[in-house]
Amino acid sequence: MSSVDPSALSEVKVTDRFDLSNKNFLITGGGRGIGFACAKAIAQLGGGIAVIDTATEPVEEFHSLQARYNVKTFYTQGDVTYQASLESAFARSLHAMGQLHGGLTAAGIVGDTPLLEADWELTQRTLNVNVLGTYWTMKLLAQHLVESKNQGSIVAISSVNGQGFYVPVQPQSAYNASKAAVKGLVGPLAGELGQYGIRVNSISPGAIMTPLLARLQGEKRVTLDWYREGAPLQRLGVPEDLTPMVCYLLSDAAAFTTGADMLVTGGLHAGSARK
Repeated sequence: MSSVDPSALSEVKVTDRFDLSNKNFLITGGGRGIGFACAKAIAQLGGGIAVIDTATEPVEEFHSLQARYNVKTFYTQGDVTYQASLESAFARSLHAMGQLHGGLTAAGIVGDTPLLEADWELTQRTLNVNVLGTYWTMKLLAQHLVESKNQGSIVAISSVNGQGFYVPVQPQSAYNASKAAVKGLVGPLAGELGQYGIRVNSISPGAIMTPLLARLQGEKRVTLDWYREGAPLQRLGVPEDLTPMVCYLLSDAAAFTTGADMLVTGGLHAGSARK
């Protein structure tokens, strides 16, 4: 059952429903890229943030968020592909924050190999990070929310590639399959956890300029051009294009939204605009 009283919503200023004050959120992969941009956005709206990432240290700006936005922040190293590492990092995060009200699973990697050139180890790691890492993080978050009798929101980062989207200049079927699996978790988990007032949604970004995509600037420049020219809006996305949607889904503004996959692609999911 939702903690939001529907009968009172007409008296609440709509912008107030986006407020994340007095709430804490866990972010995997939040040390840089999309995950960090979302952590910063949550902090701007008053939410506390606990980040789990494989990097020893987050980007430098992370250390300024607590003072700038007067929120609680915590960073710890952890690997979402190892149960002991993830559960230990989750426990440290929970201890530091005291309470969690939801989270974002942004840890992910991209494997670019075509099927006929696929490497077993890279394929296995892609699936372990993107699928198992997401699934187990969602389990830990849901378990905490249920045990603490606290309603909340869980958001997963999927991808436009999870829509069965084929990019001829960048075959990456294992990555596509992993993100389709993330998207596929949302409906069943929304159904399973709705009775506890826990909402589960995903976001499917298009081509977002992060270090993962920036590595294609050199010899694979044609790949970036394909994404840029293919999107109907004729540009690549930036992490900040995703943060309003993440904050919406984590906030009470999305109190009646669960089981949904939100496409933020510049229109790429609708079809290529390349002539």
